[in-house]
Amino acid sequence: MARTTVSHPIFARVFARQIVRLDEIGGAAYRRRLVAGLAGRVLEVGAGTGRNLPHYPAAVTGVLAVEPEPLLRAEAERAGTAAPVPVTVVDGVADALPAADGEYDAVVFSLVLCSVPDQAAALAEARRVLRPGGQLRFLEHVRAEPGALRRVQRVVDATVWPWFAGGCHTGRDTLGAVREAGFEVTDLDRFRFPETQVPMPAAPHVLGAAVRS
Repeated sequence: MARTTVSHPIFARVFARQIVRLDEIGGAAYRRRLVAGLAGRVLEVGAGTGRNLPHYPAAVTGVLAVEPEPLLRAEAERAGTAAPVPVTVVDGVADALPAADGEYDAVVFSLVLCSVPDQAAALAEARRVLRPGGQLRFLEHVRAEPGALRRVQRVVDATVWPWFAGGCHTGRDTLGAVREAGFEVTDLDRFRFPETQVPMPAAPHVLGAAVRS
C-alpha cells in the first residue's frame, strides 16, 4: 500500500511557529512572487501550514493542497477557509499525487523538495499531472556554491539536520533535479534567506518557474 501520511509532530509544531516569523521578515514577499500570475487549476505539493494560500491570485479557479503531516494539514485547512480562491486540502505524498494525468495548469513546490524521500519521483509526478504547457513553480532552499557553506551542508545533512528537521536536507541539487526530470527552467532567482551575518546551512534559495521540456 502506498505511503500517505508522514507524522513529525515535534518538527511540525516548531515549523508552524518558525514559518510565521520567517514570513514576517521577508518570506511572505517570496511567496507572493512564487504564485504571481498563476491561473486555472493549481496543485500545491507539501502545503505545510498553508502560508502560500493567501497569495494566490483571483485567476486561480481552485487549489488542491496536498500535505501528509497531520498537524500541518490541520493548519492548512484553517488557512484554506480564509483564502481568496477555492482550496481543498487533502492527505497525500509527493510521489503519489491524487490527480489524473494532465489535470492541472500549475504545480507548486514550496520548501518541500528538501525533504521528500525521492526528488526524481516527486518531480515525475508533478510532470505527470501538469497539462501540456503547464507551469512548475518552486521556492526551495538548495545546495550552496562550492566552498565552506557547502561543506557545512554536507556535515549537517549527514548528522543532525534531517533528524531534527523532519527529513530536510540542506544540500540537495534541487535545480539539477528539476532539469533532469524533464523541465526547462524559464525563470530563476537565487538568493540567501534569511540574510544573516553568518549564513545558515539552509540559507541558499532558488525561486523560479519551469515548463515541460
